[in-house]
Amino acid sequence: MDNYGELVPLGGGDPIPLLREKLVCGRRETCDIVLRFTNISGSHCQLTLENGYWFVQDLNSQNGTKVNGSHVMRKRLNPGDTLAIARHKYKIQYSPDELGAVGPPPSDEEDITTVLQESLLKKAGLQRRPEASGRRFDVFDDSAGQLKKKRELD
Repeated sequence: MDNYGELVPLGGGDPIPLLREKLVCGRRETCDIVLRFTNISGSHCQLTLENGYWFVQDLNSQNGTKVNGSHVMRKRLNPGDTLAIARHKYKIQYSPDELGAVGPPPSDEEDITTVLQESLLKKAGLQRRPEASGRRFDVFDDSAGQLKKKRELD
């Protein structure tokens, strides 16, 4: 298939064809869809075609991604939905039937096995930094005698 749908800019301009099943949108020249606006992150969001439906996933962008006015991290895009990348709005146009959709639309939620494959800290972008010594900080460990020294100064 040559075209999997298109994003139509709501402020005017040429439609953006969706040419592959996975597309990264952002300001960087290496993105599949390059959006040259200062309020759009280098790699802002990813569009993925799943079972005949487009999904958007925010890639921890600075100014967020919205679907029909609501902030999202991951959401199914139905035909005619409004996708806002930062403040730039697009209407997505495609036909799920032509893209192989069968039965009811897939859930907006990620598959539970996908969710459980990585820690919640990692999903939230809050990964721990590895300690140089391999030890974790323990507020109750006073092996260095710091708490005792502080009490003596008080």
